Formats: sequence, C-alpha cells, structure tokens
Amino acid sequence: MLDGAVAQIRQHHEMLSRLDAAVGDGDHGTTILRTMEAVARTVAEQPAGDLQQFFSKIAWEVMSCDGGSTGPLLGALFMGMSEAGAGKTELDRAGLVALLEGGILKLHKQSRAQIGDKTMMDAFLPALAALRTSDPACSIKSTLQLAAEAATTGAEATKTMRAKYGRARNLGDRVIGHPDPGAVSASLILRGFSEGV
Repeated sequence: MLDGAVAQIRQHHEMLSRLDAAVGDGDHGTTILRTMEAVARTVAEQPAGDLQQFFSKIAWEVMSCDGGSTGPLLGALFMGMSEAGAGKTELDRAGLVALLEGGILKLHKQSRAQIGDKTMMDAFLPALAALRTSDPACSIKSTLQLAAEAATTGAEATKTMRAKYGRARNLGDRVIGHPDPGAVSASLILRGFSEGV
C-alpha cells in the first residue's frame, strides 16, 4: 500500500507543483515527493512486524522533512495509523479500516479544516465516510477503491471553492477553478493504497 502511494506521488509530483503554482507558491509537488521518499526509505529499512512501531517510525521520518505544513500533517496521519495499529502485526479488512480511520481522524484534529475549506481534508474526509459505510463483505482492495474514488471526487470538488487555509486564502476568488493540490495529493495517496494492494 505504502509503495503504491509513493509511486503515485513520484508519477504526479510535477503536476502537483503546477497546481500549486496557481494557488500557492508552486512547491507542493516537490515537498510531498520529499515526504513520500521518506516513507519509501522507512518501508525499505523497517520490518513491518509491529504495526504501531512501523507507522510511528514513518510518522517521525515524515515530520522531520523540511517543507511547510505537509510534513506535520502527513506525520499526523501516520501517527494516527500507528496508534490504531497498537498490538497488531497483521490487518484484516476491519483492521485496515480502523487503521485508516485512526490516521484520518488524527490528521483532521491537527488540521482543523472541514469539507469545503479547500484543503486535503476535502479528499480525506469523504474517503473516511466511504470507509465507514462500505460493506463489511467487501474485499480490502474494493474497500480501498471506494475510499480512493470518494477522495478523487472530493478533490475535484475543490475547484469550486475559496480557500480558508494557507497562502491560497489570500487569493480570494482567484483560486476558484483550480483544484487544491493538497486534496489532489491526498486522493493520489489513497489511489496508491488501492493499487498497491
């Protein structure tokens, strides 16, 4: 899953920076690529036995990346996943949903943004809703696909929004018509999770 997310960001980081150039300082693709490369290094170096330790290590590596708010926000996501993974070495579908729920809720608490604020929460919160309402009989892959589709729809909806956080909030109506790069990157991470499975 994590390698799939890294692959998506590697493939699309230039597009993410172009999106950010329209609403921010144009460095989101570079920053999130740096963050996800830290994830890739940790996955390669850290055995995925104890899931709490595994995701905690990822969280600290991500938070140590230089690059504005991206590191702390994604660090909160992985730290929440770490806390939800306490005592686990394997995940079934219910365990995976709980892990992602823990991560997204921790990120939500850190960011304080809501749907409609033109942030990555516009992708993560619809994904969380899709996870919570998905059929327990669904496979892990199908469950992740539903979350990824909801995130993509949420990211696309940010085109019509004014920003309430970050540099984009200073641009007023000029950001309308441009999707939020954080929301797009969140949807790519979730797509990567699905494709990685």
